[in-house]
Amino acid sequence: MKVMPTSIPDVLVLEPKVYQDDRGFFMETYHFRKFTDINIPETFVQDNQSGSKQGTLRGLHYQIQQAQGKLVRSVAGEIFDVAVDLRRKSPTFGAWVGVKLSAGNKRALWIPIGFAHGFYVLSEWAEVMYKVTDYYAPEWDRTIRWDDPGLAIEWPLIGGKMPILSEKDARGKRFEEADVFE
Repeated sequence: MKVMPTSIPDVLVLEPKVYQDDRGFFMETYHFRKFTDINIPETFVQDNQSGSKQGTLRGLHYQIQQAQGKLVRSVAGEIFDVAVDLRRKSPTFGAWVGVKLSAGNKRALWIPIGFAHGFYVLSEWAEVMYKVTDYYAPEWDRTIRWDDPGLAIEWPLIGGKMPILSEKDARGKRFEEADVFE
């Protein structure tokens, strides 16, 4: 596995070794010992999968308690995946990183606890799978506005059109009002 740092040192792009032949391909998407070797010794407790049409934006989500580290990948289509640092004492507090993940590039993004996460669908359809380090707890679920001017995330909006949002995501808080990790 190839590990590629991002502009936020704790967020990593992981590129698996892919074995390909005329039948198709094989790759490991997770291996506890190998992840421990790259300082991701987390235990994952839940796998999630979503399917979304082009132009859908999901996020920016996080849980302020029962916080979740996430290992995210696209198994169909392509997304622009974003992590925002919400750790107040971090030198990168309020910074974001965005990475294209696709079924084609087979990359995954490791997002540790203390970050908000969201993604925008670039292809006609995308399916996103992610492993999380704690269970979903709706009472601790929080959302920050995708278009918060203080974050200034450079979403690659198709045709500059407004993304498709859930009601929850459309009502997200501004970064300056959001609960953060102390």
